Amino acid sequence: MSHWTDRILSHFTADLTRLWVACDPDEVLLDEKLLAELRSRGFEVMLYEDPFAFRAEFEERYRGAWDRGEAGPAPSLVLHLRGADQNVLPWDIVHHGRVARLSLAELFPRLAYSTVKQVEPEHLAVLFDAHEAELQSARGENESKDFILEHVYQLTPRSIRTPVDFWRELLRMHFANRSLPPLFAKHAAGILQGKGLFAEQPVAAWLSSKSVLLRVVQDAWYRYLTGLGLDGIRAGEPPPEYFTKIEIPFDHSDVQVLVDSMFLDGTLHPMAVHSVPAAMPSWIKAGIIQDPAALQALVLKGVDGLIASIPSEAASHKDWNEFAKRYGEILARAHGLAGADGSDQLSKVHTSINALHAQTDGRLQAWVAAKHYADLMLQPVTKGPVMVHHIPRFLRHRRAAGETKVALLVFDGLAFDQWVQIRERLIASTKRFAFDEGTSFAWLPTVTSVSRQALFSGLKPREFDDSIDRTDKEETLWKTFWQNEGVNPNEVMYRRALRQVDQLDTLESDLTDRRPKVLGLVIDEVDDRLHKERSKKDVALWIGNWLATGFVDRLFSMLLDKGYHIYLTADHGNVESTGVGRPNQGVIAETRGERVRVYRSEPLLADSAAAYPTTVRLDIAGLPANFMPLFAGGRTAFVPDGEQVVVHGGVSVEELIVPFVKVSYVIGTE
Repeated sequence: MSHWTDRILSHFTADLTRLWVACDPDEVLLDEKLLAELRSRGFEVMLYEDPFAFRAEFEERYRGAWDRGEAGPAPSLVLHLRGADQNVLPWDIVHHGRVARLSLAELFPRLAYSTVKQVEPEHLAVLFDAHEAELQSARGENESKDFILEHVYQLTPRSIRTPVDFWRELLRMHFANRSLPPLFAKHAAGILQGKGLFAEQPVAAWLSSKSVLLRVVQDAWYRYLTGLGLDGIRAGEPPPEYFTKIEIPFDHSDVQVLVDSMFLDGTLHPMAVHSVPAAMPSWIKAGIIQDPAALQALVLKGVDGLIASIPSEAASHKDWNEFAKRYGEILARAHGLAGADGSDQLSKVHTSINALHAQTDGRLQAWVAAKHYADLMLQPVTKGPVMVHHIPRFLRHRRAAGETKVALLVFDGLAFDQWVQIRERLIASTKRFAFDEGTSFAWLPTVTSVSRQALFSGLKPREFDDSIDRTDKEETLWKTFWQNEGVNPNEVMYRRALRQVDQLDTLESDLTDRRPKVLGLVIDEVDDRLHKERSKKDVALWIGNWLATGFVDRLFSMLLDKGYHIYLTADHGNVESTGVGRPNQGVIAETRGERVRVYRSEPLLADSAAAYPTTVRLDIAGLPANFMPLFAGGRTAFVPDGEQVVVHGGVSVEELIVPFVKVSYVIGTE
């Protein structure tokens, strides 16, 4: 256990009291490792956000049990307050609870508080060790930034002297998924440009945004190959037009090894070339494709790399998010492979992908069973929604930051690999759009009536128990959230069942007439189609045909032209599955959730679990107490035995971790 964990958790001793109040304005306690350790010590953490929602959950789960002389769900409850004044809490909580105070200013007294606040929670343990071991006196703001850059992000911009130094450190940092928070990116960029490196270039954006950097690297790679005499077809997102064309020293071995790895894991896209001269250096092969066999080999290497890097049962949600993006990139490549399905190379690819599915599904289910999924509900949302029900609150923050008109586009059932297909098609057909890609966790079970309602309402499923088996209240829940945020109901719009180009004229007319500030749209073409197909490759073919109609291109353009900030996501993804038969008991109104059955009775659930021994039972926090899911095991589904289907409802990376993407125009193409 780290010194940081000892220091924070020394405030909490289970045998002192069963009710605690954590006054934590900096959200120190919400780090996943701290939450897991608290749970192992007998504590449960509950957020205090909405007084009415808190009171209902507290009374039902804890107060009732305590009044009956029972222990309740956990020996001790920690009520987490995002503030320093416990007096905003109900009197009975303050009176009976023991107060613990956490503050970054007190924990890091020798560093500037304004800088420590910008460090992500998962890095605070490393920073605490460095602070205690190496700092004898207080540092000013700029010195604090230098110290944090070196000890947390392993970047020392003052020691970077050449472009090779810069690209090596920048690529290494992003390959390790250590993008800099904006405050530190701006500071580091100032130091570098003060030395004359990349003057007038958006260095801060390269340091803080992996997606921006990759556009620049991708473009530089294609121009590098052209300079070597290779001719081929470009893929991948173009850099913003106002960027000067950047030359990257790909010839240097330190850069080569990083770029090679980024091609293998799907982060960068190779160029399809017509021929390769014999004298071409062998190291560039990862970044070029000469024939279908070369692409198959690249996918096979990518799958093997994924298998070797599956997150552990103790991994953070960010580890799973980054893995899910790589997973989606590789699967999208696999769905597009040409060649006969019976060929030896394709058979090897399919065998490796099946092994990847099996190992990843098992590890993710263990991660959920270990209660790490439950901790996602507690995560802050200002930097991005960790779960889909965080999205409305994240959009609230974006509006407060100046994005007064926001449009939420929910592509029902869209898995990340299918988002990659949409992105690549748009890139191939138009160079106008830029995508800042992230992910979010859907709700379990991954069915529309649970996860999409949570997405539009901003609520946990236990808070809409009365409509959890249907979707007809989505519009009301969406508008209620924004009305509670002070937005005029006339400025909030919701539309569903959008999929065809001819619907966009009506939508555009409505937007012109009503001028909403907040827009929620459900695009359901993918979800409707996937239930009609037997494989995800067939779904990919259909998505290609749908994209050719121009629906997505025109929708994005229309909303951006009207001044909306577009955020795209999904309520769940989908997987290929094989039927194992239909249990007679258990029903959920979302009849397409063939990967799960939900029971309101413990005996019925037990009977079905016994009849289908490959099923998986998981206790999912946040669901109503009498809403008990039973998940199909492996890549199986509750459909006729042996039937091949594409469905959702279960626990897999493809179903559970969905895209969350900011869509904008490439600057210079509006």
